Amino acid sequence: MSTAPLKGRQFHYQPVASHIHPFLVDLWAAVRAESGGRLDVSVHADNDGLKASHAEIIDKVRTGEIEFYAVMGSLLGELSPVFEIQGVPFAYTSEEQVYALMDGELGTCLRNDLAARGVYAVPFGLMENGFRHISTVERKIMNADDLAGLRIRVPEGRIFDDTFKSLGATPLPVFVLDLHCALAEGRVDGQENPLAITESLKLAQVTRHIALTSHMWSGFNLIANLAFWERLGADLQAIVVRNVQMHIGRQRAHTAQLNRDLEQKLATGGMQFTRPDIASFRARLAGGFYARWKKELGRQAWTLLEAGVGKLS
Repeated sequence: MSTAPLKGRQFHYQPVASHIHPFLVDLWAAVRAESGGRLDVSVHADNDGLKASHAEIIDKVRTGEIEFYAVMGSLLGELSPVFEIQGVPFAYTSEEQVYALMDGELGTCLRNDLAARGVYAVPFGLMENGFRHISTVERKIMNADDLAGLRIRVPEGRIFDDTFKSLGATPLPVFVLDLHCALAEGRVDGQENPLAITESLKLAQVTRHIALTSHMWSGFNLIANLAFWERLGADLQAIVVRNVQMHIGRQRAHTAQLNRDLEQKLATGGMQFTRPDIASFRARLAGGFYARWKKELGRQAWTLLEAGVGKLS
């Protein structure tokens, strides 16, 4: 006698025409095929229209109302503070460095902490978003002094808020799908995101300057309700992890190349790029910021981070 398939929903908060949606569609289609239909997960862009905060949706994952979500590490910080380590500013220097750490012992440390709180982070499930840059409506950013008083949109997450306050800006949280409107209406003076997000949200329509700061790396963690994950059993879990490694590997390569190509495309479209004095930003953070976050994130995770990126001060 055949059993009914396990059904689930995969939410993410990017549009259909984004650098993550088609890869999640491919991932779950491959899982459906390889499992013979025993696991059937549908993919919902823009959070399926759900008007809820990231914290609320993460809680729905924790309680089992939503089975899968793709979310930045900083947005997991309220539930699992150690995940903020993915956003430590000026720590990472390449995508490959991030993958080695997050697919390795540091990633295991993060996943174990999250699992203890009822949410499972799927191995190899960290999708590429990219290094983040600052784009502004009017002000050109050449060094840290140019951030003074700048009303800059930042995502939820304490490390974003602390970073930009430490740099002299005024960080303001705005939900990502409202960002275009906030810039157009002058509620914020600028924002910071990878170029792929600038492109997918059409932010070049409402900003003029991009400072290539590469101040943080960011990606989307594929998380699951822990009880649902455990229901899959070893066989289905192995199918999911194998396909996650394949299709998210494709997503990483695609998005890294997309971010490189977009610099020329956005410049051709009229965006004005600057390469600011990065040392001036680092100097603002050296006087206590890293010591504060070393204490916040814990010795184990910080030691594993520095083993991969070198000493931070």
